[in-house]
Amino acid sequence: MDTLTRAPVPTGPVGAADHGLQGNPRLGLVMGTWGFFIGFAAVALYGPAAHAFQQSMQLSPLLVGLLVAAPQLTGSLLRIPFGAWVDQVGGRLPMLVLFGISIVGMWGLVFILVTVPHITATLYPVVLLFGFMSGCGVASFSVGIPQVSYWFPRDRQGTALGIYGGVGNLAPGLFTLLLPFAISALGLAGSYLAWLAFLLIGTGIYGWLARDAYYFQLRARGTTADEAKTIAQSHGQELFPRDSVWGALLMAADETRTWGLTFLYFVSFGGFLALTTWFPTYWINFHHLSLTNAGILGGVGFSLLAAVARVGGGSLAEKFGGEVMALLSFAIVLVGAALLTFATSFPVNIAGELLIGLGMGLGNAAVFKMVPKYVPHAVGGASGIVGGLGALGGFVIPPTLGLFAGALGDAGYSGGFFVYVVLAVAAMLVSIGFIRNSAAAA
Repeated sequence: MDTLTRAPVPTGPVGAADHGLQGNPRLGLVMGTWGFFIGFAAVALYGPAAHAFQQSMQLSPLLVGLLVAAPQLTGSLLRIPFGAWVDQVGGRLPMLVLFGISIVGMWGLVFILVTVPHITATLYPVVLLFGFMSGCGVASFSVGIPQVSYWFPRDRQGTALGIYGGVGNLAPGLFTLLLPFAISALGLAGSYLAWLAFLLIGTGIYGWLARDAYYFQLRARGTTADEAKTIAQSHGQELFPRDSVWGALLMAADETRTWGLTFLYFVSFGGFLALTTWFPTYWINFHHLSLTNAGILGGVGFSLLAAVARVGGGSLAEKFGGEVMALLSFAIVLVGAALLTFATSFPVNIAGELLIGLGMGLGNAAVFKMVPKYVPHAVGGASGIVGGLGALGGFVIPPTLGLFAGALGDAGYSGGFFVYVVLAVAAMLVSIGFIRNSAAAA
């Protein structure tokens, strides 16, 4: 990461308690992953319940698309500033601030559901606002990455961040799967009240156990930067923040290839966020499935598959190269999108969903394998831009799919996937450009 510098290899993390230091790398990984998991679940905030809100407020498909995408806007845009803030104060405070805003948003949603007998369209702006606030937890990804990184030396970060990303990415799929069952058992208000309780308990556990890496603990006590670095290094910390975080962002923004990678991530990860929220709506409105069956297909058939594929995609990208894996992944997305666009058969559409989930998971891993290769002079800045702006696909795409459904009726729920046909072809062309660039450099 470009936001980090490496100190000489220390003798080992011995006697940290002698300086009043708390925590250890294992706890840092567990708490960073836990924070990402409970915050990232907000991706699925409105997706499984979209049909209920659509019926209650009589929403057009466009407004439904905007509603389910609401958490992705704040969750994407806040990634860059909150990720940069970690280099100033450590990850614990930024993570708790994100959770605090999310709790307020979730409490507001629960308050409306409990106190208003029948939610009408007049409350749509308020429900949308609470979606924006609840979605702040999605930005926990960019906080947890450096938070975990500071605890580990470079030669162990691959494993640590693989666990972090793999486990955290399971949250949207699990909540997409579980929320419909909760709604059936507890009702809409009861299910979101349970989610609020989970968020409160999860935040309490994080606040109780999470600790920043030793350098940030020392700095919080007023220790000078040089002294804090020396003490932290003697207790095992290798990585430390650079002086200019924003300089790394500007340097990355000046690199053309950063924007090519951002587009690829817009299609793969932004697409993952978008379809995690959209697939339940698609299965309910186009194939007329029950809420629970739609949740199973969206949660397991897409979100969980994509999360697992991302874990395995990292090793494949190491073996075959990120460029080749990106091209392959978007080719798989193209086939899946074509099956969903041009076929109406239920089994064929399931196959299309599975292929898109597989392709997007592999694509997510491939893109971040390419970042340090193509922007080696500003890896941290490039990661912030690629991760933050690329995730905006989760906000932009669902309303676009809603436009198709609104213009074409039920057939639009199928035809809207042509958006992914176009995006996949464009991403394949960009991937080919990176392959040619790599061959020329060799």
